[in-house]
Amino acid sequence: MPEDLPLRTEFSGDMLIEWDMPLTMSDGLALRADIFRPNRPGKFPALLSYGPYGKWLAFQDGYKSAWDYMARFHPDVTAGSSNKFQNWEVVDPEKWVPDGYVCIRIDSRGAGRSPGYLELNSTREIDDLCECIEWAGTRPWSNGKVGLSGISYYAANQWRAAARRPKYLAAICVWEGFVDGYRDATRHGGILCTFAKNWNDMQVKTVQHGVGTRGPVSTLTGEFVCGPDTLSDEELKANRANLWEATQSHPLDNERYRRNLPNLEDIEVPLLSAGNWGGQGLHLRGNIEGFLAAGSPQKWLEMHGGAHWVQYYTDYGVGLQKQFFGHFLKGEANGWDQRPPVLLNIRSPGERFSAREEHEWPLSRTCWTKLYLDPGSLELRATPSDEPRKLEYTALGAGLTFSTVPFEVTTEITGPCAAKLFLSSTTIDADVFLVLRLFAPDGSEVHFFGALDPKVPIAQGWLRASHRKIDPKRSTAHRPYHPHDEKWPLVPREVVELDVEILPTSIVIPPGYRLALTVLGRDYEHQSPPATLSNIRNQMKGCGPFIHDDETDRPISVFGGSYALHFDREKQPYVLLPIITDGQLHANRTK
Repeated sequence: MPEDLPLRTEFSGDMLIEWDMPLTMSDGLALRADIFRPNRPGKFPALLSYGPYGKWLAFQDGYKSAWDYMARFHPDVTAGSSNKFQNWEVVDPEKWVPDGYVCIRIDSRGAGRSPGYLELNSTREIDDLCECIEWAGTRPWSNGKVGLSGISYYAANQWRAAARRPKYLAAICVWEGFVDGYRDATRHGGILCTFAKNWNDMQVKTVQHGVGTRGPVSTLTGEFVCGPDTLSDEELKANRANLWEATQSHPLDNERYRRNLPNLEDIEVPLLSAGNWGGQGLHLRGNIEGFLAAGSPQKWLEMHGGAHWVQYYTDYGVGLQKQFFGHFLKGEANGWDQRPPVLLNIRSPGERFSAREEHEWPLSRTCWTKLYLDPGSLELRATPSDEPRKLEYTALGAGLTFSTVPFEVTTEITGPCAAKLFLSSTTIDADVFLVLRLFAPDGSEVHFFGALDPKVPIAQGWLRASHRKIDPKRSTAHRPYHPHDEKWPLVPREVVELDVEILPTSIVIPPGYRLALTVLGRDYEHQSPPATLSNIRNQMKGCGPFIHDDETDRPISVFGGSYALHFDREKQPYVLLPIITDGQLHANRTK
């Protein structure tokens, strides 16, 4: 087949589709792309995605339970489309091409139909992505403007590509995409998360280029999703980097992570960073940190709730993206540039959300409020206790829970949180898991649909005590920053001071409800039956797949001991909360 021609071209309604178009990279390797474009004369902007999930694997086939949930509870997603071109975490061309966009899906190097060495989140991938942007911006059908779109992996690599400033890149929409591979994704507070291992095994290796006849067949083309060649297990293994081994063997934030960390200040293009309050284990932190640090003078932050893969496809999500891209890729005078820079969907119990525009993050009218942990009553109180006390708990047990009394007035908490603790361990280290929780008047815990888990608490934070070192230049009271560049082992039973980042949240607390902070030495688990998804290996019990159960990282001999929280006049642990309903918390009966 000639190097510049697709596998074949076909028409679907008013859409022209070029299947498996070869895009030759600077090292001579040809990636494979599908091009969906209007079947009419004209110059059009492109929406481009580049990732490892197999562009020919239908959403409905590869992620059946996720698709079924979305189609059942969000019928606007499937309305107005045949849905036969749906693909995991990228746009539905049937909803974009009629509006004058070209949709380009590219299998990343070594994945799906694209040959090559599979190395996730690598510099070579960003080289490829930037070259693909150059290609798209110079086609005869192009208006010279390219936007990047997609969820998760397709979103995360946008930060790094945009920091390179490719010539034809005109806007990016980072929909639930992390920035910092260490802090956001693989080592929460220095604690190894096993999500990357299970994700790689179930969602990436299964569509590696070369799986061939042992892999899925495309319902659209009748060809093999993973290319025409079938390699042995040994050949496949030799043709991919060992992501999990590399993650396991780098417990500190070193060059392995830093080489893939973008210089966010170098981003110039307009950006929309769309985050999820429920994305506590992967993308939430990155969407906010990326928005704050990006150098672009035109940037917007949007925060929503619900399942990780859903809002992007809904009428709400598509409408938001079309207004953004319409303004910056097509020059539409649609009012986007008049929008305030922050759009928050404020949460209330019962999975209710209220959209509200704001002008900054964190909100300038935040009343930063400390609630102190009381060792006698196990309450969260407005004033500290001077009583010398030590509260012990087993690392792998139920931990300690400190709660407010019932709120007397409606109170909103929206923004980043933090906690200060004074802790000792019977061993040379300790893992601290913090969980902000909400309880209804009947004592039942209030959960929300998280990014993947249908029942998550309102916020979480993590810190390995030996990683307690703080970078004072990058820290604020509400967002302590740990460099994770060296270990400070504990002396058994000696007290250390810990500043713990708790990820941003939003919750409107009605009268009669109680807010609680649970301090654990392991992952949070609710008491309801666990949930499952077809693309997730573990049962989900409140943290989704973002759990910390690697035995090499958390040996029982070190992290299975006994911990203690310490209290006295100089040691007054607290949780710092962003109260938006100014002054109302102090009107609450916090004693």
